[in-house]
Amino acid sequence: MQNHNLQQTIKRSKLRLWLGRYFYILKRRLEWIFSDRKFATELKRDRLPVQIFTHQSILLRQLKDVEMWLQYNKIENLRLAIAQIDGLVIQPNQVFSFWYLVGNPTKQKGFKLGMVLDNGKVSTGYGGGLCQLANLIYWMTIHSPLSVRERWRHGYDVFPDVNRTLPFGSGATVSYNYIDLQIENKTPHQYQLCLWLTDEHLCGAIHSDMESHYRYEIVEKNHLISGPVAGKYMRQNQLFRKICDRHTNQLLDEELIAENHALMMYAPLLSAGK
Repeated sequence: MQNHNLQQTIKRSKLRLWLGRYFYILKRRLEWIFSDRKFATELKRDRLPVQIFTHQSILLRQLKDVEMWLQYNKIENLRLAIAQIDGLVIQPNQVFSFWYLVGNPTKQKGFKLGMVLDNGKVSTGYGGGLCQLANLIYWMTIHSPLSVRERWRHGYDVFPDVNRTLPFGSGATVSYNYIDLQIENKTPHQYQLCLWLTDEHLCGAIHSDMESHYRYEIVEKNHLISGPVAGKYMRQNQLFRKICDRHTNQLLDEELIAENHALMMYAPLLSAGK
């Protein structure tokens, strides 16, 4: 492994952090009001006829140092957020914004304490766990003709790759309201976000009014773990999207869609025999 500079956490006072957070919250709210961006808000119960892509993720996982009641609360938070998004139709030239629809996940709105990550450490906060929903929407989006307008990567790799089924760095982190996930419809067709919960999974699908001519495949390249520096490791990779003809399976294009750099919060190496 090669040595690379590791990102350093800048320590700021609690007042500085509080003022900074609310400055950016206000700034984003003003953007919502004065921007000429057309945000999608129409929810339809009826599904558009063509399913473009579907995916699901498990709701309950045994995570180190995370109590299970936080994950049960997460399910309730997901239920509230899904109610604001399920059935959303994104018309041509419209933008989906996660927080524009979900709003501030406060206790007064029924959101519960769930797991949140604060500078790589497990903490609690109202609405905790909604990143799982953002992860699902992002993963579905990059398997569709929709375009990612805003996506924030996770700056820390907190948990080992136990039962990981998707490439490292294939999710999207969100924090009200300035760390957002925004999806834009640059096509002439309608697209619809469909979301639901089962007893075991968070499920989603993207539907459209027109069949797509393309199939998408996400591949990981240039995966690297560097360090240690001051006892810490850095993990990085690149995600590429292959665009293929849906009918002939011919590769039409390959594009870089994400480059991830994350500080690892666990030891990546095991001693011999373990």
